[in-house]
Amino acid sequence: MTPDATLARLREYMVGPTRFMSLLSAFELGLIDTLREHPGASAAHLGEAAGTTPDAVEQLLFLLVKEGFVAHDEAAGTYTLDALAAVPVADLDRALAYMNLIKVTALRQLFHLTESARTGTVVGLKELYGASGTLYDAVGDHPDLNESWLTLMNSVTAHIDPWFFDTIDIPAGSRVLDVAGNTGLGAIHAYRHQASPGLKVTTFDLPGKESEALANFRAAGLQEHLSFIGGDVFEEIPQGYDVVLVKHFLDMFDKADVVRILQGVHKALRVGGTVNVLVPVYPEDIKDTGNYNVDFFPAFFIGAAMGQGGPQKLSVYERWLRECGFEVTRAVTRDTAQIPPDVIPVQAVLTATKTA
Repeated sequence: MTPDATLARLREYMVGPTRFMSLLSAFELGLIDTLREHPGASAAHLGEAAGTTPDAVEQLLFLLVKEGFVAHDEAAGTYTLDALAAVPVADLDRALAYMNLIKVTALRQLFHLTESARTGTVVGLKELYGASGTLYDAVGDHPDLNESWLTLMNSVTAHIDPWFFDTIDIPAGSRVLDVAGNTGLGAIHAYRHQASPGLKVTTFDLPGKESEALANFRAAGLQEHLSFIGGDVFEEIPQGYDVVLVKHFLDMFDKADVVRILQGVHKALRVGGTVNVLVPVYPEDIKDTGNYNVDFFPAFFIGAAMGQGGPQKLSVYERWLRECGFEVTRAVTRDTAQIPPDVIPVQAVLTATKTA
């Protein structure tokens, strides 16, 4: 890359935050919804509906016109949806859930990314919320964080779980432990996707999640098949299981803690039992432009969520599993052609067996 090309590339980063917020504000102000309902609306009409001025509407829509999201008839002074008109509302809602997560849980906190990297703590949460600990601690006390995070996480789980359970095998009648299974949605999906006579699925997470998990089991009509155990993965994981599921969790930690978790999982399994790990992964060629995990997760985990962590390459997770005494029997990355183009995470499943 030439020096001029490098500087031009830097310029793309400079305008990233402002482009992001101009687009998101157009949605939050209702400009896109108004244009869907009233194509050919003027800036005055849009401003009145949004509770802002025609001048602000025009300024915010310049970028959307430039990008081809919205069309502007300069002679008539009116706007219509352009590329956005063809996108189903459900797909837009999914993309907006990611954008809302980035705004609420990341954009402000990442102002403190440098200090978070230095201290290994989420400095932004302390500065903005007076919260010590991680994002996952803070969501329990701050409804705005919880709503933004939980809405997307439930959407991600609902989207990825069918592929995950189609990829793995849970032998009939197994005792299954869903490690860090939050409030039980993963356990419900596990039973529904791989139901068999005698199958029992237990959610293992912090004790504060128990009441909501049990309520979710009852609401699903699966309370006879599902259960909850409270505890901390860094203290002791319950033992005697045939299958352990570890989903959306290992990527939150640096290697030392990942190894501690995998060693605990190894103890939790009977000999011959299997662990199935679901994680976002970086491409083996980090310059692969079709994978956005490296664009998003390092800053998110270090500066907005954990103060540490981030995904790894698939080959790295395979090596760590072997180091913890497992035999890796399957490692597959999801085909990006199966992932909606607005979705950031590229996920992988690793299956490994406890041989001794």
